[in-house]
Amino acid sequence: MEVWFNPSCSKCRVARDGLAGAGVEVTLRRYLETPPSEAELRAALGALRLEPWDVTRMSEPLARELGLRDLPRDPDAWIAVLVEHPRLIQRPIVLADDGRAWVVRDGETLAEVLAAAGR
Repeated sequence: MEVWFNPSCSKCRVARDGLAGAGVEVTLRRYLETPPSEAELRAALGALRLEPWDVTRMSEPLARELGLRDLPRDPDAWIAVLVEHPRLIQRPIVLADDGRAWVVRDGETLAEVLAAAGR
């Protein structure tokens, strides 16, 4: 599994620790240092079955500065913004080798990831 990870994010650390504690092998991708490409982001969104605005951190000051609330719901435009500004991507995103993916923001979703990993 790959985890799009920001070490300063408490939810990322909880997900990392929960997965490690259950013995799940993960690759931590510090996505602010190694941002996803457009193709990687599209693949993650497809696996998540979400639109780019669904994984955008709208509470970030940068989202307000960019006027994202008023940006038309054009997936290509939103993906371009997220590729250029990866800190706007919701975290952590967990990508399983079998093509499933989750935004792990709570214990229930972490439990789903652990169940999918057979833990």
